[in-house]
Amino acid sequence: MDSNDTYKTILFPSEEILYKEKNSKFFGYVFPIASETEIKLLIEPLRKKHYNAGHFCYAFQIGTQTVSFRANDDGEPSNSAGMPIYGQIQSFAITNVLVVVVRYFGGTKLGVGGLISAYKTAAQLAIEAAEIVEKTIDVNYLISFDYKNMNKVMRVIKEKNLEIVSQKLEENCEIQIATRKKNASIVFELFDSMFEISIKHQSEN
Repeated sequence: MDSNDTYKTILFPSEEILYKEKNSKFFGYVFPIASETEIKLLIEPLRKKHYNAGHFCYAFQIGTQTVSFRANDDGEPSNSAGMPIYGQIQSFAITNVLVVVVRYFGGTKLGVGGLISAYKTAAQLAIEAAEIVEKTIDVNYLISFDYKNMNKVMRVIKEKNLEIVSQKLEENCEIQIATRKKNASIVFELFDSMFEISIKHQSEN
């Protein structure tokens, strides 16, 4: 399989996991996300649920070809929480995920080494509790054509097993299709060479 053509992620939030270290409790969660704006919305309910907890540390990664990520220590010593969590996202090679670890202090200081190890373990257990799936990196195209050419277009969509993302079928038709990256140039040329049919690349959202 072309490694540039697929990525790993999770489809559903994981079950809550609990990891204990010297009376400190670490609750781990994994969520699928598509944009950074979702993070606050996902962490808010956790803050309500764990209103006595001291720290809500997290890391996320979004994107396939270009990746954005952030690690947040939420008041723990620098790089003792967010980065160990992010390290697990990297080690499982997943993207479009948010991993949150909520900590209740148990009265015994763990030290930076202990914190790093505990946050890493809680993140690892949370990711292991989630189901990791492999998805293809898709390219989206917009095909525009007159209604009379509908059959021609549909035949190719069917033959090439293309996914229809959205369609507007009127006098002037527009169909947005998705195809996996490695087939994209073939699909583009196929439609591009057809008479009275135009195809253009749709940028990823």
